[in-house]
Formats: sequence, structure tokens, C-alpha cells
Amino acid sequence: MQTESPPLDLGDHGRLPREYRIQNDEAHLTPSRWWFASSAFPMIAGTLGPVASAFSICALVVPWRQHLAPGQDISKATYVNDPPWLLAINAIQLALALVANVFLLLNMARRVRFGIAQPITMLGWYISAILLIALLAAGPGPLNQGLDFPTDQMIWSQALWYGTWAAILYFLNASFMMVTFLGARAGYYPKDFNLTKSQRTLMLQTIMFLLYLLLGALIFSNIEGWGYLDALYWADVTLFTVGFGDLSPSTNLGRALLIPYSLIGIISLGLVIASIRSMILERGRRRVEARMEEKKRCQTVRRMTLKGDDFILNPISESSPTSPSAPPSSTESTQLENIPSSEYERRKAEFLLMRKIQDQAHLRRRWIAMGISTGSWLVLWLVGALIFHKCEERYQGWSYFDGFYFCYISFTTIGYGDYTPQSNAGKSFFVFWSLLTLPTMTVLISNAGDTVVKFVRDATLRLGNITILPGDDRFLGELKYAANRLTLGRCFPDYIQPVLDPRNDISGNFDGSSDLESAVEIAPDHQVKAIKRGRMHPSSLEKDTEGCGEVESQPDGPAYAGSTFTSKVRRSLSRLRDPLQDLPAGTDFHFLLISEIQVVSRHLRRKEPRRYTFEEWAWYLRLIGEDERDPSSHGKPRANPLNPSPDGTVRHHVAHLRKGRRRRRREKVRDVGAEGVAVPTLDQSDQLKWSWVGHRSPLMGSQEESEWILDRLTCRLRESLSAERRRQLNRRPVGPNQLARRYGRGVPPPRQ
Repeated sequence: MQTESPPLDLGDHGRLPREYRIQNDEAHLTPSRWWFASSAFPMIAGTLGPVASAFSICALVVPWRQHLAPGQDISKATYVNDPPWLLAINAIQLALALVANVFLLLNMARRVRFGIAQPITMLGWYISAILLIALLAAGPGPLNQGLDFPTDQMIWSQALWYGTWAAILYFLNASFMMVTFLGARAGYYPKDFNLTKSQRTLMLQTIMFLLYLLLGALIFSNIEGWGYLDALYWADVTLFTVGFGDLSPSTNLGRALLIPYSLIGIISLGLVIASIRSMILERGRRRVEARMEEKKRCQTVRRMTLKGDDFILNPISESSPTSPSAPPSSTESTQLENIPSSEYERRKAEFLLMRKIQDQAHLRRRWIAMGISTGSWLVLWLVGALIFHKCEERYQGWSYFDGFYFCYISFTTIGYGDYTPQSNAGKSFFVFWSLLTLPTMTVLISNAGDTVVKFVRDATLRLGNITILPGDDRFLGELKYAANRLTLGRCFPDYIQPVLDPRNDISGNFDGSSDLESAVEIAPDHQVKAIKRGRMHPSSLEKDTEGCGEVESQPDGPAYAGSTFTSKVRRSLSRLRDPLQDLPAGTDFHFLLISEIQVVSRHLRRKEPRRYTFEEWAWYLRLIGEDERDPSSHGKPRANPLNPSPDGTVRHHVAHLRKGRRRRRREKVRDVGAEGVAVPTLDQSDQLKWSWVGHRSPLMGSQEESEWILDRLTCRLRESLSAERRRQLNRRPVGPNQLARRYGRGVPPPRQ
């Protein structure tokens, strides 16, 4: 559940608590299965629930039986009216399903509480599924009696098959919501759907599209003289742009209405597919990737600790400023060269290690998503081909390959029309199957763009660097990088790609032009040429500009009266980043924070999330009160972190070998020596220490880096302004006697 965070307690001195400066959310500590249970399952149920109800309507409005005489075309088969008991049970299950959908929609709109809506939704769908299954299982016996023709001439209409698909969807949706409800009852997440506003409207979009589909089928069935379910099949083929041609409007009115109907329907379908794609790709991507980063981080820390290569993870204190504990003697000569000489260099190496972990997790997540979408696509293809083969074998003699070919022609929307379903089961299954295949194809194409297409593009660039277009790295380095990527890190696992000069970054993440323009704006004439020629960095202007436009401050005056920066310098402070130098004070610091907030806000508006360098992170951390050179606030990362919660509990995940399952425990830690407490406590100093490769790293969690930095800079500005405000309120007013003592008796005070 997304709620507004409570106002922070800034304390008496207007400073944020230190634990807030470095904390992040717990998305990487929460198993991905609970995100699926709290977010993905409700969205899936909200999308497929209206589909099941639409199929229930189809099962109610058309009789379940047809009379097919020998040699008669199946499209000319006559309907046999259903008995009253069948209509009554069908109407009851439809009413219960509609009530369940309404309560789910109201729950997503936050009109009905979770604890009330979910039991009604689950029971409604389960009862609807049970009633339909009972009709399908016990109905054929009574329905075969009392016929005016031989029973071998009786066939099941499309309505019965729509009832079958509806029963399957009802049962699946109810099971999804059962998992969501039980997870909320167990306390794994709040008793509400963790959905955004756009995700909550996905169910409403699906309902509107299905109503459009059903009403269009009703209108065209009356205009063209088709059966209602045949018209529904035609509408589905039309709006999905398959266009088999087995059914087409023959009247002028039908052809005229086809133009606006298809135009509006295709656009509406595109909006629904875009929402589903956003649901699957955009919303869950960061949380799943954060969890994969946490697992990869734990594996890396554990492996480095077992091998004795964790010297880079130990902070360099003042008592041992040269290096941490020595590495193993077998690789001593090689690793001594890589030991950082200062805490700042060690933190940079630690940061680069975390970036490598992120890149590996990101690559793994993309290929896993590609594998899942490809597997889903193949299942729909192969299983769909089998079902179409069984449905059409009696009427058209289809082989499995015919069904295989038909499925490919259909989900690629080629639609030759040489193979089309004619049986009642085949037509109804095509409507059900097409509603699943189009979103799957969309997700597959998107994942292919992130993996296969990107791999081909990067491989082409790498091949050019190795052959005729040499890059910044050497030939051997390019070969190592190519082998590392092709083997998914198995070959040359310790190889790290050299960090490119941001001025040569073709991705557009480097904003060098703005840096140059801002620096030139405040630089003297003799420095402009040096900056443009690259002989001088804009950050070196800080020393030169310090003192420009200096205003003489009065004794005991406000802190902001002695401003040491001109307005031009203030506008360019965010470009003069040097985390190793002292920060300005007073109003100049406020201008600096405001300028940086503007810069990060522009980063948030970019399409691709920005990834900051270590120097940029060190600068922003310096602004919020963290110094990368200070080892007192740095700690060694843990492979299995203990995550203290605000309520005094310790959340941890213990791997149980029992039955091969991983169970999650939550225990109350009262005191260190408490009997039966298996989880060690952490003192306050250890809790506040963090590492770039630790579970409390700013790079972990579901927040993007720009969001994290912007939030901290805004709070830092607020705390600084609050402190300045309190200083002004606590300053005693200057009276006549104080002015006389300050300026001397007989000397008139300056005008205010």
C-alpha cells in the first residue's frame, strides 16, 4: 500500500536523524513471491475476472445444444432450448460472479475495505466455478434426454465451451485472490493492494473493452444475420487485426459501421495491452531486480569472505591508514597492488564492485524475463495447436501441424485465411486463446528488445572495436570482455570493464555541455580558452571564484550577510562538484542545494534512469552530511543481513533444508541474553554503519538513484532552513545601549 510518509522529526537542531540519511526501502529484502502475491495476482485477477464474466454471459444467452443433421453445415445447425433449471443455475453463477467483480473493483478503488471485499470476491468466484463445473459434469446426462432426434446428431454449441473457459478462469482468479488474502492475513504485506492509480484502472479498462466487444457483436449479428457467438468470433478476429475473411460484412450498413467500430476498438485494445505491458514490465521490474541484486550481493560477499578476498570490504581506520588485513599469500603479489591506500579509494573500489553486482543482476533479470516470456509464448503456441487439432479434426481433418501452422498465422496477425476454425469448440477457444496470446506477444517483443536486439547491437560494436574501430580499451581487453559476456561471467570472472570517460559517453547521460557553459559563464577571460581546450576542469574554478563579489559582513550579523558568492556563481555551484573540499555555509549552501535539486529533477524527467558515478555519489552524500573519507560511519557488509525494524523486531530470512523450503521468521528481540532468542542483536553504532555492498546501501531497494538523491537533498534543504530559522528566532534584538557600545558613544548608528 502506498501511503504518504509521516513528517520527519528534525530534532532540536534541525538535523535529520542519521539513520534516515542512508536508509532505503526493504524491497530487496522482501522475497519476490510476496510482491507477486500483493501486486501481480490482484492485477491478473482484475484483468481476467471481467473476461470470465463475459464468457459467462455468452454461456447464458445462447442454448448449449444444437441439432446437426447428417451432411448439414455446422453453421446451419439449429439450437435446442435449454431447460429452466439450466438457465436458473447459469443465471445464479453469473450474478455471483458479477457481484465478485464489483467488490473487487470497489476494493481497488478503495471504496470497500480489503477484509470485506476479498472474502466476497473469493466466494463469488469459487461458487461460480463450482456451479459451472457441476453443470458441465452432470448436465450432459439430463440434456441428452427428451430429444426429438437421435442423440448422435446432437452437438454442443459454443455456449457450453464458453462456460468451460469461464469455469477455468473463475477458479484461477479465486485461487490468486486466496493467496493474496492469506499473505495479508499472515502479515507479509498490508491488507490492501499495493497498486498505483494506473494499475487500479486496468480492470476498468478491461471491462470497457469487453463491453465494447459484446455490444459490437450484438449489433453486427442483427445487421448481418449471424448468430451472436459467431458475431463475437468475427469481432474478436477484427479487433485483433487477424482478418481471416471467413466472416465479413455483406451489407452496406455493416460495412459502414465497420470503419468506426474497428478504429475505436483497435485503439481501445492498444490501450489495454499497453497497460498490461506496463504492469508486467515496468512496475515489477525494479522490485524483482532489487531482489536479484540482494541475492547476488549476498553470494558475492559470502564468496569473498570464504576466499579471504574481503580486504576491500573492511574500512580503513585512522589507526591503520595504509590497508586492511593482508590477503592470502597465494595471490599476495597480485592483490597488494589493488589494495586502496585510503578510505576514499576503498569506498570507490567498493562502489565499483556494487556496480558490477548490479550489472550482473540486471543482465540475469533480463534474460530470465526473456526466458519466461518465450516459454509462455511456446506453451500457448504448442498447447494451442494441440487443442485446435483436437477441435477441428472431426470437422476439417486437421493434423497437429495444421494447428501448429494456424497458431503461428494467428498470433503474428498474418491471417491468410486458408485455415480457420469451424467447430464450436474451435471458435470459442480462439476467442479465449487470442485474449492471452496478444499480451504475451507484446511482452515477448519488449523483452527481446532488451536482450536479443541489445546483444546484437553491442556485439556489433564490440566486433568493430576489436577489428577496424579500436576503442579506448586494448585489443586483449576487448577479447576478455567479449568472452566474459558470452559465457555469462564464467570466463575471466574478475575482469572489470574500464570505466569510460563520460565525455565520450554516447548514451547521453553526461551533461558536459551544461557544465562547460556554466563554468564559462563565471570564468574570467583568461580561463575560458583553457576550459574549452580541456586544460582546466570546471571544478577548479571553485578556488578562483571563492571571494568574488565578497560583501563585508557586519559583526554579529546574520550568517547569510557575509555571502562570498555572486549570483552567477550561485547559479553554477552545482557544476563545481568536489566532494573533497569544504562546503559553503549559510545562504550559499542553500543556493547550492537548490541548484542541485534542479539538476536532479532534470535527471528524473529523462526516459532512462540515470546512474551516477562514484564522484557524483560522494558529492551528493557530502551535501546530506555523509563523508566518504570518514571510516567511522562505514562498516563491513554482511552476507545475511539483520534488518532492524522500527517496531523493535529483527527481520531475517533463514534457509531451511527441511522440505527444501525457505521460511521467513519474525522474532521479537528484547535483550541480548534473552532465553530462546536465536537472532543476535545489533548495537546502535553497528546499525548506523553502512557499506556500498551492504543491504543498507543507497544503490539497493526499489527507488531509482535520482529519486533517492532528490528526496535526501530536499530534506537536507529543509533541515538547513529550519536551523537557520531557529537561529534567527533565538537571536536577541539589538537595543540602543548595545548599538552605542558597538559603534561608540556620540557616533550615530548606521541606518537600518
